[in-house]
Parts: sequence; C-alpha cells; structure tokens
Amino acid sequence: MSITAMLSALVGDAFTARGLEAKYGAVRTADRPDLAQFQCNGALAAAKATKQNPRDLAGQIAEELSANEETFSSVSVAGPGFLNLTLNDAFLAREINHLSEDDRLGGWSRPEPAKLIIDYGGPNVAKPLHVGHLRSAIIGEALKRLCRFVGDDVVGDIHLGDWGLQMGQLITEYQRRFPDAPYFDPNASEPFPAPEITLDDLEAMYPAAAAACKEDPARADEARKATKALQDGSPGYRALWRGFVDLSIAAMRENYDDLGVTFDLWKGEADADPYISEIVSDFEARALSELSDGAVIVRV
Repeated sequence: MSITAMLSALVGDAFTARGLEAKYGAVRTADRPDLAQFQCNGALAAAKATKQNPRDLAGQIAEELSANEETFSSVSVAGPGFLNLTLNDAFLAREINHLSEDDRLGGWSRPEPAKLIIDYGGPNVAKPLHVGHLRSAIIGEALKRLCRFVGDDVVGDIHLGDWGLQMGQLITEYQRRFPDAPYFDPNASEPFPAPEITLDDLEAMYPAAAAACKEDPARADEARKATKALQDGSPGYRALWRGFVDLSIAAMRENYDDLGVTFDLWKGEADADPYISEIVSDFEARALSELSDGAVIVRV
C-alpha cells in the first residue's frame, strides 16, 4: 500500500468517526511543500454536504490526527479548511525500510490479471528501421513491462508489414536481377535455396522496384500478378518471400535488441492470410460487402 493510500485510510477513519464518508479523507501530496508534505481537502466538501463550518470540521479532524504521534509530527488547518499533514521521521523511515524489503518496492498489483496482446512494432520487410519506429517500440515496450509488473499476462507482437503489393514488387525485381533463379522455374520443386542476397541488396531492391512500377504501368501490372501468385501459394514465390522475411527479421532483431525492445510473437500481415477467405465469405453471406473495380470491399 502506498503512503498516500495509508494516510487516506487514516484520515478517512477520522471522517467516518463523525458520521461522514471515508472518501472525504483522500490524501495527496501537498501543493505547498514548504508548508507540509501532504494535504487533505475533504473537510470543505464534507462540510458543504452536511452544512457544517469547514474550518471547524477540519479542526476536529486535525485534533484527532495529532494524537497519532507515531505517524504525524504535525497536523494543521490552513485557509477555509485545508488539512496540512507532516509525517514523523520514524514513521517515514519505517515505511521506506518496508519498501526496500519488498521485491515489488510497494508496487500495486492487479487483483484480477488480464490477458493482453500489445502490437508495438510495425516495421516493413525489406525496409530499414527509421526514427519513426522509435515511438511505437518504446511506448509499447514500456506498456508491456508496466502491465506485466502489475500481474497481467502480456504478449508482445511486432506485426510485420510482410504482405501485399510490395512483396510482388520485390519478387519481380529479384527476377530481373536473377532470371535463372529456381523460384521462377515452373518445373522446380522444393526445397528451394535461400536467396543469395544481403540485407543491403534487399534494401536497395525495394525502392528500385517501387520507382519502376510507378513509372511503368506494365511493370506495375507484373508486380500485381506476382503478388496474386504469391498469395495463391506459388511454391517458388513463397520460398523467395520467406527468404526476404527471414533476412529482414534477422536485422530487425539486432536493432530492437540494441533498444532493449523484445517481442513474443513475430507475426505479420501474412499470418492473417489463411483467414481472409473465410472472412470475405462471411461478409458476402451477410451482404456487408460489394464489388468495386473487381475487388471485394466493405464500406465503413
């Protein structure tokens, strides 16, 4: 229990002894630390609710609390009825020693722990991490640690951008650079080798492919078809895509490790692919979707 919670209970008892609600005993750190360490403003609200003089009521509370010399070195009334509380040094020393003996340093724990999944990554395959990735990584890691500290069962997920048109663009760019690679041979069979490229190669390929697709409609159409083949399960394309993902993840792990950021799941957009058909069918069955330029969409 925190010191403010402990003091609130003590002051709350003084209010209940006078037939008032314990909530009026809420204590917080003082606005004027030069006057006291803690304060309670509940006498004003309590007096208003019961049509009493707030300063008189505060004086009664102060008199009772002052008798508790083990806890308070002084209790005084200020202004219209503010209670100023200063603690006994021995009391503070005792509480600090209790905190030092507690593995949780007095930290609060949730009575009923929750199970949480926190998504705080969001990097894209084949692209280097940049300063924009810091915010979600650091905030997410902090939230994960805080929630675990209070007892929650937390799973951290990176949620990679590893699917969609960018993958088709990469595949077609790789094919232009390595046309004889087995991934593009319809007669080739598994297992396929890992792509013979470095991370630097991969990071150079993506902007080149994206620029080419933007300038050339035929190239953009080629990338869309490659994306469709990948999503339809082409063994060669899937193997090449897996190589891209593994190469990127290895580099991401090093960068996130340097930041002290960890993930329990390294799931990405592609992990949702097996469920898409069922979801689309459900939307269609409930008349929630419609066709738009050949695509099934849901209007929001």
